[in-house]
Amino acid sequence: MQDFIVNIMNSYGYLGVFLLIMIENVFPPIPSEVILLFGGFMTTYTKLKIIGMVIASTLGSVVGALILYQVGKIFNKDRLKKIISGKIGKILRLKPSDIDASNHWFNTRGTKTVFYCRFIPVVRSLISIPAGISKMNMFTFLFYTILGSLIWNIVLIILGSILGNNWTKILQILNTYNNIVIIVLIVIIIIFIIWLFKRNKENK
Repeated sequence: MQDFIVNIMNSYGYLGVFLLIMIENVFPPIPSEVILLFGGFMTTYTKLKIIGMVIASTLGSVVGALILYQVGKIFNKDRLKKIISGKIGKILRLKPSDIDASNHWFNTRGTKTVFYCRFIPVVRSLISIPAGISKMNMFTFLFYTILGSLIWNIVLIILGSILGNNWTKILQILNTYNNIVIIVLIVIIIIFIIWLFKRNKENK
């Protein structure tokens, strides 16, 4: 995967960065860290500039986020409630009211979550879906998405530029960070599922 990303960027420059980051937002397993760090390194031996890399990557982040936002908007709250009302809801021990509750939480407290989640692997992409489901104000969504993505992109691109040939060293540290975050997320999801089962048993 890393070699493929490097080859695309070497061949297409800014356009390659834009497309890869856009795809990374829609398909999280593609590592943005490789794209951004190597993009920074490229500014040390090509005509590509840091500002161009930042603009290309941020545009890719925003376009990718908007695609998932629209997916969430299409896969709306009412459709989710219909799904939860069926067999899937029984298996997961979820009720339509749970969808209303989560939607209310996102509308009242979740706007800044869009910003903070831009620094968390996997979640930074998927957070756009609940934003679309809740029909979060587009201006607010774009503001926090651009701000979070811009900070993330600037930091990694500059790091790649400073480290030069040693950009893979910081990649190893970020991979460890990603693995820890993913493990923590899995634990949180398991705890949440256990809590749901217990709560529904008590309600019965």
